Amino acid sequence: MRRIGVLTSGGDAPGMNAAIRAVVRKAVYHNTEVVGVLNGYEGLIEGQFLELQSGSVGDIIHRGGTILHSARSEYFRTEEGLALAVANLQQAGIDGLIVIGGDGSLTGAAALSELGIPCIGIPATIDNDIGGTDYCIGFDTALNTIIDAIDKIRDTATSHERTYVVEVMGRDAGDLALWAGLADGAESILIPEHNTNLDRVMARLAKGMARGKKHSIIILAEGAGSAPDVAGKIMEATGLETRVTVLGHIQRGGSPTAHDRVLAGRFGARAVELLLEGETGKMVGIRCNAMMEAPFAEALQKRSTEDAEALYELSKQLSI
Repeated sequence: MRRIGVLTSGGDAPGMNAAIRAVVRKAVYHNTEVVGVLNGYEGLIEGQFLELQSGSVGDIIHRGGTILHSARSEYFRTEEGLALAVANLQQAGIDGLIVIGGDGSLTGAAALSELGIPCIGIPATIDNDIGGTDYCIGFDTALNTIIDAIDKIRDTATSHERTYVVEVMGRDAGDLALWAGLADGAESILIPEHNTNLDRVMARLAKGMARGKKHSIIILAEGAGSAPDVAGKIMEATGLETRVTVLGHIQRGGSPTAHDRVLAGRFGARAVELLLEGETGKMVGIRCNAMMEAPFAEALQKRSTEDAEALYELSKQLSI
């Protein structure tokens, strides 16, 4: 393993740059060359390669986004696209590839691994929806962005005695909504893992009003419904003045938190170690603060919801 490649793919996540830095510095430490692939799998197909040295990744640990950029590629999903990607890697003398991204990115890495390209994955997605790891790069930063926004929204909700429905990201996983709701004392949390039951939301609002509560915060994961629809039904059923805030892509940006920077450093370094040890077809992860690896098949399975169920129940108990 004399020369390794690194790419970022899919949606950007704060901490991707820190992971790139860790991959490059760890490889250089072991006298291994590093090639950056620009624009994800699209760049891999087009042969967009960039030699990376230790200095190439200076002053990026604090930056959000990805210096390698990202793009989605439908062509890469085809047999012809995969074959071209393999040929470009071989022509560039790249002996192994590290892929940083979410489920789509890891699916691509698994496909390359099956075609004989040694691949190691690093989970990076704010949705935190990858199996085989407790946390993904970017989740903690996005969570803190949401919390900061809700703190501000609550000030206005209190001042004007309003109910707010705040929509956050999370198409298939409700971790962002669940953790933010628990951290910010939301009155109700709606996530895709549970069927949306607006009757229960109404009952909670009525209970709060009965004890003199004048404002409420409801957090909705995008995969659990539409914030305007939920707000409209609340106003129709209760008469409460209800407002909507959709946080959108602000959740993806910003300087990564210390937690995400350290996590990215650990993931990036371990990914290089695995390639140097001759491993392939695996994703690095963390469980109970201990580094571990999981086969791509496990990483791409639906995450266990045991911990989420406990947090969801706790949030209901604390929001009475």
